Amino acid sequence: MIAMYGFNATLTAKPGMGDPLVDLLLTGLDEGSPGASEHCVVYLVSRSASAPDVVHITEGWTSEEDHHRIFAGEAAQAIVARIDGLLAEGSQYTDYVPVCGKAAF
Repeated sequence: MIAMYGFNATLTAKPGMGDPLVDLLLTGLDEGSPGASEHCVVYLVSRSASAPDVVHITEGWTSEEDHHRIFAGEAAQAIVARIDGLLAEGSQYTDYVPVCGKAAF
């Protein structure tokens, strides 16, 4: 499948909470979670090399509608609810339309 919608988010965890935030975001790849959906074609969790409590997530979806539908579900909302308790400030989002690229993990 091809990603037709995506976004980058920068999340700043409370001091010392970068590891738990990364661990929580990675549960998004578990079976039944949003990143495991056939409509999610990119799910990349990264962290800042210089600020360990700053975490970035990049997602690519088959469509914006698919993203919103999956994130309205119970599994996604449970993750989002837990994320809020780990953050020091609001998340910064940048949406985009993927053109081309490469990912190998």
